[in-house]
Amino acid sequence: MEPEACEIARLPEELLSAALSRTSPRDACRAAAVSPAFRDAADSDAVWACFLPRDLPPLADGEVLHPAAPQPPSKKDLFLRLSGSPLLLPDKLVSMWLDRETGAKCYMLSARDLTIIWGDTPQYWSWIPLPDSRFSECAQLLHVCWFDISGKIPCKMLTRDTVYAAYIVFKVNENSLGLDYPVQEASISVGATNLTRMVCLEHNDEDEAEGEAGAVPGHYWPVRPHPPQRTRRRNRRAVRHGENVGRPQKRADGWMELELGEFFNEGGEDGEVSFSLMETKGGNWKSGLIVQGIEIRRKKSG
Repeated sequence: MEPEACEIARLPEELLSAALSRTSPRDACRAAAVSPAFRDAADSDAVWACFLPRDLPPLADGEVLHPAAPQPPSKKDLFLRLSGSPLLLPDKLVSMWLDRETGAKCYMLSARDLTIIWGDTPQYWSWIPLPDSRFSECAQLLHVCWFDISGKIPCKMLTRDTVYAAYIVFKVNENSLGLDYPVQEASISVGATNLTRMVCLEHNDEDEAEGEAGAVPGHYWPVRPHPPQRTRRRNRRAVRHGENVGRPQKRADGWMELELGEFFNEGGEDGEVSFSLMETKGGNWKSGLIVQGIEIRRKKSG
């Protein structure tokens, strides 16, 4: 680059740092490639301290810095560590990380940190460890006809003036039943605002054209004193749902996620955000769901 084209690089590092601290983590990383002067400013603690939330929650021992590490990481290294993968909070029931684009705080509440109706009744739910889970155990649905999972998080734990979405993170085993019909109701409540949407934990794409909208699937079981004992799927028929029914998506980590809804954390101080997923009206037995937790993260635009 010609000297006259880089006059801005002659500014004192303090001014460059002040300007870059008003951008975003992504912009700061891009600026580091402009020139050595920009790199020094863009990598400085003064810039990255502005991208780190001032109210970071305490983390479990060893999550950020190994006890044998010779010195604390730089602010940039700390940001990259916090945004690189989820880290556990001290109770190890919640994990958190930073959104790499904005620095917004994101969380996942483990299944143990949620309210699961009948969750402590071995006849209906069991608790199992899985190697690809962030937490020590996940909730496995055995048989219920009253499906109700809910949770909440204080608004002050989240980043203010940020649009968030809540997602249930789960797996479905090969013997699952009753998760595709009837559809479930998801809700998000913040203050006096309560938003609901219809979602479906298990959506069957194959042979969908053969199903009729609203048809009762062959594996639908009405309420009975005890769930039927079945070891494999039979009479499986695809059920068509309306376009406004939320469907699960495959994640990069191998789990599935289903959006429960979104909300705007305006003040970020008082109150709490509540979210739930339930199906209690259909009267059919459900089984085969494995819940890791509910994730609350910044909703990306577009």
